[in-house]
Amino acid sequence: MRAIVLGAGMVGSVMAADLCRDFDVTIADVRDENLKTAQDRAARAGGKVTTLKADLSDPAAITKAVAPFDIVLGALASRIGFAALRAVIEAAKNYCDISFMAEDAWDLDSLAKSRGVTCVVDMGVAPGMSNLLAGYEAARLDACTEIEIYVGGLPRERSWPFQYKAGFAPSDVLEEYTRPTRLVEHGKVVVRPALTEPELMDFPGLGSLEAVNTDGLRSLAATMKVPFMKEKTLRYPGHYELMRVFRATGLFSKEAIEVGGQRVIPLEVISKLMFPMWTYKPGEEDLTVMRIINRGTRGGKAVKVSWDLLDFYDKNSQATSMSRTTAIPCTIMARLVAGGKFKRPGVITPELVGNDEPLIQTVLAEHMARNIHYTRTEQPA
Repeated sequence: MRAIVLGAGMVGSVMAADLCRDFDVTIADVRDENLKTAQDRAARAGGKVTTLKADLSDPAAITKAVAPFDIVLGALASRIGFAALRAVIEAAKNYCDISFMAEDAWDLDSLAKSRGVTCVVDMGVAPGMSNLLAGYEAARLDACTEIEIYVGGLPRERSWPFQYKAGFAPSDVLEEYTRPTRLVEHGKVVVRPALTEPELMDFPGLGSLEAVNTDGLRSLAATMKVPFMKEKTLRYPGHYELMRVFRATGLFSKEAIEVGGQRVIPLEVISKLMFPMWTYKPGEEDLTVMRIINRGTRGGKAVKVSWDLLDFYDKNSQATSMSRTTAIPCTIMARLVAGGKFKRPGVITPELVGNDEPLIQTVLAEHMARNIHYTRTEQPA
């Protein structure tokens, strides 16, 4: 079978390397250096990918690129994710995507159904596995009263001044820091600014991390009838205070200002200066930490179920943990869709398959086969 990956960044290149074991894989991107990196990564894994240079911000280019393929995977920046999704649907291709798009992907559900295609969106680590496992546990409870998700990608070694580096597109990190956050309280969606309601949490092997509100709850707020839900992003203590200062200063603004007779956009300026310092150097190690908590009742007793992930940089593949833990859920789902083992026309979010026990076990087993381990604990609440 033939697969194409849209986007050859850190995540897309890992997708292509994983798929090339049993697919004829092409990866598309506008940047030559990204395409070369994707080829090299696949070669280290003993595989081969074909490259296609294309401007994926142009829906017409996507329509042309995906035409010969059996399955399409998306690893594009959030700003072009929705347009890409529409283009793939209109091309009548099945799609698995991890783009952190601001728009509601499920608005295209009717279009996908009319084309008879299955599009699984937000199928990364968080959103993605967070949604999948939260939905799975909610379906196994008599009543689910609360879902909490805590997740972060971090450098294994902290360094001044940011105590952070980006495991995916830095622009999407700033999108997390500025996009209004949707939470569910007493069964109603409430909106708060990002980076609010900080709390310190202890994680074995890592110590204390700081969690703040970000808009990772996403589709869960619409699809799950759970009265209390929240998602928070984890960082080393001190990082968020600096980001709040930058935001309060106006450095994250997208509105142009005049400086020395020139019109500049503050967000573009700080991105130009800051992003090189947020980029991992070759061989620099990172980690991914996540905790998903479901609270509710079973058999008349209050229970708390937790899923934990702690994953580190993979030296063999030279892939960051964040890129692997984001890419692998998408490639697993793409195999299920391409092989006809998951067929449900429409735009599907991961929690909507939470009651499919065999699928969940397959997804977890495929993660274990790649040395990514999710650990479940259950205790009285």
